[in-house]
Amino acid sequence: MSNLNELIERRGQLPRILIVDDQPAIIYSLQTIFDSHYEIFFATSGRDALKMCKEALPDLVILDIKMPDLNGLDVCRSIKEDNNASTIPVIFLTSSREEVDEIAGFEVGAADFIYKPINPVIFKARLLNHLALKFQTDILRDLAETDGLTGIANRRRFEEQFHKEWRHFMRTSEPLSLLMIDVDYFKRYNDTYGHLAGDDCLKRIAATLSSAIKRPHDFIARYGGEEFVVILPRTGGAEAGLVAEKMLEAVRNLKIEHRRSDVSRNATISIGVAEAAIFDTADSKRLKSAADFALYRAKNLGRNQARICDITEYSRAFE
Repeated sequence: MSNLNELIERRGQLPRILIVDDQPAIIYSLQTIFDSHYEIFFATSGRDALKMCKEALPDLVILDIKMPDLNGLDVCRSIKEDNNASTIPVIFLTSSREEVDEIAGFEVGAADFIYKPINPVIFKARLLNHLALKFQTDILRDLAETDGLTGIANRRRFEEQFHKEWRHFMRTSEPLSLLMIDVDYFKRYNDTYGHLAGDDCLKRIAATLSSAIKRPHDFIARYGGEEFVVILPRTGGAEAGLVAEKMLEAVRNLKIEHRRSDVSRNATISIGVAEAAIFDTADSKRLKSAADFALYRAKNLGRNQARICDITEYSRAFE
């Protein structure tokens, strides 16, 4: 239990538990097992449960296997197919001791089966073990997907998120834009001020760029060295260009001295912007290539600016 408390303290937020049962009396009885150190949500149908998983993103789901509209097996399967929710442990609660149900539950991704009537002490202990394992897994995943210097996502995490958003774009045709960002004359900055100052410069710029994107589904990562990348779902090229201008201004306002820059007394960035909709191809690499091409144009035209990819220029360059 002390290990779980340490993990909760490290997370900085209370564990979130979703209870799903079509009988309110059972929900109430389960809810009373937990104290004020847990956030408890509940749903009385499978469809409501899936909606709650998207909105509340619980740390653990307690799920009745038999429900009228959408049974527990289908709910669990849907949770495990959702990239954002797939790591949530699902605990089936059932009065049926049919082996076929248990096999089916584990096949769709259940973490455990608990049979009614429950022993509250044993029930809570098993759930807390699953929570501790989930939190430990989350911490390890965050370490693997976070850039050690800046604290934002690393390139590996970017690739996962980019492919997820690309699949969404292909499925829905909703706008999708990509920003490639480079710190101007950064090698000169390191040579002049030293690598410790260079690291601090990158950390401050990363924090500033992160603050410039406000929507939950926007995404920023360190792409490598002094390069950053931003994914803007549901955003067209013109709107993405406005975001880029906001980022340019925010970095200028940091006023990080850079005596050897050819474009300013302070550190600046260049940004390439590309929108997926300009292509008549399903190749996600073209979007990255277009954003990189726009970044090249921004640097070639004097840096300290943003350029939106022009499909004519891009096509001519790669013919």
